[in-house]
Amino acid sequence: MARGSRHRLLLLLLRYLVVALGYHKAYGLSAPKDNQVVTAIEYQEVILACKSPKKTMSSRLEWKKLGRSVSFVYYQQTFQGDFKDRAEMIDFSIRIKNVTRKDAGKYRCEVSAPSEQGQNLEEDTVTLEVLVAPAVPSCEVPTSALSGTVVELRCQDKEGNPAPEYTWFKDGIRLLGNPKLGSQRSNSSYTMNIKSGTLQFNTVSKLDSGEYSCEARNSVGYRRCLGKRMQVDDLNVSGIIAAVVVVALVISVCGLGVCYAQRKGYFSRRVVLHLKILQ
Repeated sequence: MARGSRHRLLLLLLRYLVVALGYHKAYGLSAPKDNQVVTAIEYQEVILACKSPKKTMSSRLEWKKLGRSVSFVYYQQTFQGDFKDRAEMIDFSIRIKNVTRKDAGKYRCEVSAPSEQGQNLEEDTVTLEVLVAPAVPSCEVPTSALSGTVVELRCQDKEGNPAPEYTWFKDGIRLLGNPKLGSQRSNSSYTMNIKSGTLQFNTVSKLDSGEYSCEARNSVGYRRCLGKRMQVDDLNVSGIIAAVVVVALVISVCGLGVCYAQRKGYFSRRVVLHLKILQ
């Protein structure tokens, strides 16, 4: 393609863009803005800023919460829903005094005002993320276990945002993520998952007896459950052998008694007597 032809083509594209932008402006629609992300800690305050022109007497402001269904937050110069008692306007922005996890979501402010071309509309979108401290985690600790078996302790919190990480304690002392770095007097065969909150002993021993508690922690705070004791006992082999011997003796004695009764004819006499009674 000749250089002159390319030049004419570029001029045509520029004219098309100018016309398109002029058409866009004539209808009073503002160009889309970047989505803001605001992070707040639960029960503290946060400001949802609407980056729009200065407010005028003829401006009309609306705030909406987006989702499966769109709901008004600020409409006709009043707050709607539970925002009535805990929010205030600062120019076009909303100051929430006591933010909760239910407030998390995407919001949109819409500012409209009359202009020479008609009604001018500008809008801004804000995403509110609410950080929540963990609650007291639920801890599952078995009260007893046999040495040499596999034992798993569980810890879970469903409140924290972001998702917390978990740490286990034995008798108030934090267990290391890598047990091989700990004391030689402790069991080095456990596995701790800080994401899921599980503490698994591959072969539990009597040294693992103690009081266990779990802590859930994220960037907002941490909570720990009450300690629960786990007692690990050795398998009583001698007791099991003695019990087996006793059961075997009882079975033998019963068998001898049956044989003796059959020889004496006790079973046959009783059968005959039973038949006579039935007749």
